[in-house]
Formats: sequence, C-alpha cells, structure tokens
Amino acid sequence: MKFLFYTHSLVSDWNHGNAHFLRGIMRDLIRRGHDAVALEPAGSWSRDNLLRDQGQGAIVAFHRTFPRLHSTSYDEGFEHEAAVGTADVVIVHEWTDPALVARLGRARGQGGRFILVFHDTHHRAVSAQGDIAALALEDYDIVLTFGETLRERYLRAGWGRNVFTWHEAADDALFRPMPDVEKKGDLIWIGNWGDDERSAEIASFLIDPSRRLGPDMVTTVRGVRYPAQALEALQEAGINYSGWIANAEVPRAFAENRVTIHIPRRPYVEALPGIPTIRMFEALACGIPLVSAPWNDTEGLFRAGKDFLFARDGNEMTRLLRDVLSDQSLAADLATSGLETIRTRHTCRHRVDELFAILSRHGLTGEREVAE
Repeated sequence: MKFLFYTHSLVSDWNHGNAHFLRGIMRDLIRRGHDAVALEPAGSWSRDNLLRDQGQGAIVAFHRTFPRLHSTSYDEGFEHEAAVGTADVVIVHEWTDPALVARLGRARGQGGRFILVFHDTHHRAVSAQGDIAALALEDYDIVLTFGETLRERYLRAGWGRNVFTWHEAADDALFRPMPDVEKKGDLIWIGNWGDDERSAEIASFLIDPSRRLGPDMVTTVRGVRYPAQALEALQEAGINYSGWIANAEVPRAFAENRVTIHIPRRPYVEALPGIPTIRMFEALACGIPLVSAPWNDTEGLFRAGKDFLFARDGNEMTRLLRDVLSDQSLAADLATSGLETIRTRHTCRHRVDELFAILSRHGLTGEREVAE
C-alpha cells in the first residue's frame, strides 16, 4: 500500500513535535513493506526557522539519520490531485492550509479512490474553535485525534465522521536506553518555551526546584523560542541552556542525565485532559526516571507512581527530584516500569497496528484492499 502524509514538515522538528511521531509511523510502515511519502509546503515556518538557527547541516543530518524517509515540497503549482491519485491512504495534518484541506476533500468526494484521513495533534479545537469549525471535512473518511477528549470535541461539534483516538507514541527504534553512556548531568528538560502556554509552569516545576536543589545540581535545558527574560531566569538559576537539539540526538541526551521532567502545556491540562506531550513517551522509552507536573491521565495511559511520579506543585517537584537523585533503587524501578509500559502499549508499531485496525474495521477501502 502507498501512504501519503501531508505534514507541516518531515525534515524539520524545530518546534514541531508532530515530525517525531510521523517519522516513526513512516519508518514502521516502510519496515512492513509499504510505501510512505510525505508532502510538505515549501517555506514552512519550522524548516525556515531550522535553517536560520542551524543552517543546511541540520537538513543534511536528517537525511543521513533517516535515509529511507522521503519528503517532497509543494508550492502553488503542485498537482495535488495527481499525487493523491497514486495513493491508497492520504493522511492530512491539521496544520495544512485550509484551502488545501478542502481541495483534497473535493478530490475524494469527486471519486478519488484513496482513503482520506484528517489528523489533529493540537489544541486549536478548543483554543481556536473557529479555525477547525471552518475546515471542510465532510468528504474525509476518517478523523484521527491524539486524545479521547479531543475526539469527543469533534463528535460534539459534528466535525467530520468516523472520529477515532490515535495517541502519539515513541519510535522505539530510535528512543531506547543507552546504559553504556556516561552520566554528565543530573536533570534535563527538553521542551520549547512557545507562546507563554507554560511559562509559569516552567518557573514553578523546573527553574525554582533546580535552584533549591543547590549549586551542585547540574541542570540542562534544550529547546527553542526562549525569550530574553526566560534565558535570564535560567542563567540566574545556574541552569545550562543549549538551544535546539535534533530529535535523533535526544536519546543520548537523556542517557547522559539522571532524571527528566514533563511539563504539559496549559491548554491541554485545562481543556484537553489526558493528552501528554510526545516527549513523555520518548523519555520513558529511553529508560530515564521522570517526574511530571500535574495533568490528568483520564485514559490510563500510564501507571502513575510506578512508571513516573506526579508532583502537585514546585515544592513537591523539588522533593521528588531529590528522592530520585538520591535513591538509586527508586530511580531504577521507575526507569524499568516506564520502559515496560512504552514497549507494551505505546510504540509507533502499536499505532500502526491501530491505524490498520481502524482502516479495515470500517470497510473504508476506497475500492482498494486495506490490509498489511
């Protein structure tokens, strides 16, 4: 089968976490013998920012790391109807231009023999409802949302048909423990600042606890879009800020540190409970102990207190980080349990299995066979 993915970018993960998941899904499809190709708009803001920040070397590194992944850039003159006409399944990400979302829907509605899927991995369904409500999804066969609360939002609003939950997951071919890597630091957090959606939380659950744990605490932050005041706060707390990191380099970064934290964005905590960031799946897949700021695991994705620890506030985050750093047995138990849950339930292999089950269960074959 041929899968065609419309994404904001495959080659750039600069402030673009969906690229992590998409790469893992495509790699697993290819491993199973399917064709998987991405289309991305020329001049996407993620790729443009990556080039400004890191230069062409970052693009070269992507192709070296993922030699079997292929992406084609499209512009205004691109023949989308011809492209989708060769595909069995077309998956369109929520960041795709609304006019193109509608155009692809018309291609399906006018007799296209592909299965058309809309994929939402953002909070705009609650934070910018008008944007999602305006999308022309009536000819889309399937809608995939990365959390049950988001699925329920689509169903209540009547956006699309055949709406399913399809959580993100870890590409465990990439994200895995590296026990032989020497520890260089204590705490690492990998996450972007981004639109003040968790600025207060970063202060409460990262900056203040790191400061309280003392001058010998070695804390590192990797990510982008940190404003001057945020960088100043990190410096004052003695935290090392090292900017962007390629997602393929994250497993080693986790391996070089003793503990990490999870800080969800406020719109998910308040309006879309049950949806962690993809970094949580990836961190646990690397076998690093994790302490999380509050979020409500409404779907039971993990075993709180066993796979990771919950901190209700900054004081508790400080205490739990101290516990993990001082108790090797506790740290080892968390790492083992979290890794077990990922390998049992939350890899990209699991999500590809789920995707095939969704495609086949509803008979949306588009006159072509949907099976491995």
